[in-house]
Parts: sequence; C-alpha cells; structure tokens
Amino acid sequence: FAPQGDRVAIVTGGTDGIGYSTAKHLARLGMHVIIGSNDSPASRVAGITVEFLYCDLASMASIWRFVQKFKMKKIPLHVLVNNGNTGNLGHAGWGTWGMWHGEHGEPGACGTRNTGNPGHVGRGTRGTRASYTLSCFKLALVLFTYHLQRLLAAAGSHVTANVVDPGVVDTDLYRHVFWGTRLVKKLLGWLLFKTPDEGARTSVYAAVTPELEGVGGRYLYNEREIRSLPVTYDQKLQQQLWSKSCEMTGILDVTL
Repeated sequence: FAPQGDRVAIVTGGTDGIGYSTAKHLARLGMHVIIGSNDSPASRVAGITVEFLYCDLASMASIWRFVQKFKMKKIPLHVLVNNGNTGNLGHAGWGTWGMWHGEHGEPGACGTRNTGNPGHVGRGTRGTRASYTLSCFKLALVLFTYHLQRLLAAAGSHVTANVVDPGVVDTDLYRHVFWGTRLVKKLLGWLLFKTPDEGARTSVYAAVTPELEGVGGRYLYNEREIRSLPVTYDQKLQQQLWSKSCEMTGILDVTL
C-alpha cells in the first residue's frame, strides 16, 4: 500500500489481537494512529509511533470523553476502525460520532467495522450460550453498519461505512466460547486459525485501499467483497436495531 503520512486513524481496542495488528500496520504506513482502549499499549506497541487515549469501550460516558479529547486536537479523522468491543452499543456511539466528525472534517473519512461472520444464529443452549451471544453481536454489527451507510448515502455524505470480517483468528475472545471450541483451538489452532496479523489484513485494506474510496455498505473478507447472510439485508430489521441502539445510548435517531 502507498504511504499514508497525511492521514489520521482511530483504532479502538488497539492494544491486543486484531486491533493491535491493525494499529501497527497503519502506523508503519505512516498514519497518525490514535488507539482508544482501557489498556495502555506502552509495553505492546514497540518500534512504531502511536498515540493512546483512554477509553472504556463498554461505557458511553467514556466514549464521549474520548470524543471530546480528540476534538480538542483539531485534526481531521480519515479512518475509524471499530474493534475490540463485544457489544453493539459502543460501536453505535463510535459510528454515529464518526459520521458527524467526517461530515465536518475533510473528505475521505471512512468508518470500518471489525467483525466475524455472524454464522448461523439460532437458539443457544447452556453449553453454547457464549457462542450464541457472540453471533448475535456480530449480526447486530452488520445490520447497524448497513443502516449507517444507507443514512450516509441518503445525506449525500462523503463518509462511508463497511463491515470487515477477519475470519477465524487466534485471539483471547475464544476464552469465552464453548469448551469444545476452545479444545479445537488448543489442538489445531495453528492449522485452522489465522494469526492476528493475518486477521488484520482486511482491516488495513479497508482503511487504505483507493478501491474503496467513496464506497460503503460492503462486507469485506480476505480483502474482497462477499455477500453476508441474507438476514443482514433486511432493511426493516436494520431500522429496528438502529432505533433501539439510539434509544439505549441516548443518540439522536436519524431515520430515512
């Protein structure tokens, strides 16, 4: 990819796993990278220059404090990589703020959503409750992003929002899934799972490729566009999720 020395990126949850790898690669391309996380990256991000601002991704109040600190810098935002949150509401706050900031900043702002494939969402059992919850979160994230892009397009915005599917990546997230999945990861993870660096490739691609300039509402996997699950294109469901997310976070609901 071409050098990105004149661009600014925020990477949430960028101190571990896919977020850390994404921040690392963007910084190596010359981007001014700001990590928003509740875990200081001082001992993790070696050999590259990044900026850290505290943010508890599970707290809307903490997210708004981060936003105010960033605004005080009076710099543009070109890339927002939402990562490292296990609930949709935090991403809702980031996404709507990114939409506003991009509209009042320079052209080229792009909100990217990091998520895995929602898979087959069905009724969970006691043994699979964590996996079921994670699948529902990923489904909500895709629905929310698609609706966000529809709002942006309807407003004639230059800001875009896309979904990034990193695939099955060896991260700490799998500590909370079904024990059978953890066993498979332990025995065959080296063969079946991507490394965080491999999982971050599509996030980096979405953030810097000229091919996606002005292009939104895409589901990206292995650095190319694919179709997500049919349910994710249900516009009524997208609207319902958006409205509920706005209600729960106190964000002004903008409807089409």
